Amino acid sequence: MRLVTTRAIKEGTELAKPIYNDKGKILIQKNIKLTAFMIQRLKELGVTYVYIRDSLTDDIIINSPISEDLRIEAIQSVKESFSTYQKQGFGKKALLFEQTSAKMSNMVDTMMTQLQQDEEVLSIMSDILISDDYVFSHSVNVTIYALALANEMNLPTKKIKTLGLGAMLHDVGKVFIPDKVLNKEGKLTNEEFQIIQTHPEKGFEFLRKSSSIPLLVAHCAFQHHERLDGSGYPRGIASNEIHPFGKILGVADVFDAVTSNRVYRDAMLPQEGLDILYAGSGTLFDQDMVRTFRKTIAVYPNGVTVELSDKRTAVVVKQNSPLYERPIVRVIKEEGSEVTPYELDLAHVLDVTIVKYDI
Repeated sequence: MRLVTTRAIKEGTELAKPIYNDKGKILIQKNIKLTAFMIQRLKELGVTYVYIRDSLTDDIIINSPISEDLRIEAIQSVKESFSTYQKQGFGKKALLFEQTSAKMSNMVDTMMTQLQQDEEVLSIMSDILISDDYVFSHSVNVTIYALALANEMNLPTKKIKTLGLGAMLHDVGKVFIPDKVLNKEGKLTNEEFQIIQTHPEKGFEFLRKSSSIPLLVAHCAFQHHERLDGSGYPRGIASNEIHPFGKILGVADVFDAVTSNRVYRDAMLPQEGLDILYAGSGTLFDQDMVRTFRKTIAVYPNGVTVELSDKRTAVVVKQNSPLYERPIVRVIKEEGSEVTPYELDLAHVLDVTIVKYDI
């Protein structure tokens, strides 16, 4: 199968995997041929990638270390919890949080287990899943990216679990932000942006009142928008003043934000997201963490179509660890003409590089 962006998909393409909503309900079944209306609707709903059938690539295996069922369950849990906090009075929020934090902790444990059992690098998280609110899916994606980074850094298991819960709840302060500001589709005014910038502190104030979680979880919410050079918010702290968890979440938060579809812009490709992190490496983001995070991400995920520097068109077949920029590919075209497919290991053919992605 192939993994293609909805901006590159063509009418009549057959789905290889179903499209789900965040409740686990199938919205479009596999084996369906997509119409122009379906493709446009997928774009409107924020679907970035889909899996399609293709006779030349049906044997390509596309797996994710985190199961689709777990992602769906986690998103639904965050959605239900955040929505409940928002509807209740402030005095009841602490009690409600006590009742839901244990469930989130269990999900973090399961995510850790799946990540450690499967050594595959992470593919993009914004595929085949439609969530009706960005905050919920973003919270889960950031958790997965943060756990993968912490695991690659060889942090102790207990610390990784704390980080995971902090990541799941890092945006809980947004339940205190007016919906008309939080969900505004147009450009925010300066006043509205200042309101948005209060969510880390609001989340911290809420979380620190809970006796069932470490205070460090609250600081994950407080610090995920701080930057090394002091240009972040809400406090503008810098460098060693930022806890390592705040630095990890800063990397994970930005990467998921730029590689996810939003109403005001299309999702970036993984390489573009990594480029943003590298551009801010050492100034905005911890340099060592960015380098380590790079090891957890499939720059060119299995199944994507690429153009090589010698004008050949190929599909990524398998990752090459640790040379993820140079995967094994299957050539399907030469100079625009179809050929009998053959494989090329870019780790050994050093004069050929990938120059375009998802063509």
